[in-house]
Amino acid sequence: EKSQDCMYLQYCKVCQSYKAPRSHHCRKCNRCVMKMDHHCPWINNCCGYQNHASFTLFLLLAPLGCIHASFIFVMTMYTQLYNRISFGWSSVKIDMSAAKRDPRPIIPFGLSAFAASLFALGLALGTTIAVGMLFIIQMKVILTNKTSIESWIEEKAKDRIQCYQTGETFIFPYDMGSKWKNFKQVFTWSGIPEGDGLDWPVRDGCHQYSLTIEQLKQKADKRVRSVRYRAVEDYSGFCCPLTKGVQTFFTTPCTEEPRIALSKGDLILATRGLNHWMYGEKILDSAADGGIRERGWFPKKCVEKCQYDSETDQPVDGEKKNR
Repeated sequence: EKSQDCMYLQYCKVCQSYKAPRSHHCRKCNRCVMKMDHHCPWINNCCGYQNHASFTLFLLLAPLGCIHASFIFVMTMYTQLYNRISFGWSSVKIDMSAAKRDPRPIIPFGLSAFAASLFALGLALGTTIAVGMLFIIQMKVILTNKTSIESWIEEKAKDRIQCYQTGETFIFPYDMGSKWKNFKQVFTWSGIPEGDGLDWPVRDGCHQYSLTIEQLKQKADKRVRSVRYRAVEDYSGFCCPLTKGVQTFFTTPCTEEPRIALSKGDLILATRGLNHWMYGEKILDSAADGGIRERGWFPKKCVEKCQYDSETDQPVDGEKKNR
């Protein structure tokens, strides 16, 4: 509504519009999502403003259903095996052919049924633990009125302030100071979350753009820290390339983030890296690519560090030291 507010907002090159506060662009959905928490492959959708409560209830009900199924599996195997076990002086024998006491059941419980029940019990218990941990994580961020992405932004804000010793104090603007008030921001009796996904109540001393201003500072800091590399080998973008060395093959990043294909001579701005892999953005012609950004992982063996920055014609190392 106010044109001067554009200076506080992030611009999405893919959607060709400004991002609302707490919004992030999802590569899988190819759109900006309000109050995005993460993209969930199990529901094939993003968890955000409209469905955060429904997704959290799903994380609660799925383990409860698995606990119920586990109880059924355990009782089934116990009752069936109890009627088939005979105890001797020196050994315990199990006869899976038929029950010794009860009549033949409607569904025969043989060795294959026992193996299937045991396997299903393992899946149910594993799902209970895994999804239950996700539920606990989600409740922690909900009770502080954050998302998983915003928790990471807050951690980076603390690191940035500590690194540069700026004397700033970053206060997360959307934490109402009460767990109950934060809980009501997501869970309502009507099932419709509060607000419109664009404007949010903020705590005293903050305003609507406190978080986006911090994000812009972090992006500027990332540009300063980024290092320019040039591709010296072609890379197809394959997840585990055999031709780039054994260490590169076995140390491929365990993440959903994409890989980017490289051709010899491509320029890349690297922002982070591992021992044998790096993450960065390919430098493209803005007029030709239509605003599309190519970011992802690539093998460190395929690139070499540029000695000079083409924009300033100064050594990159010296420029970083000056900055």
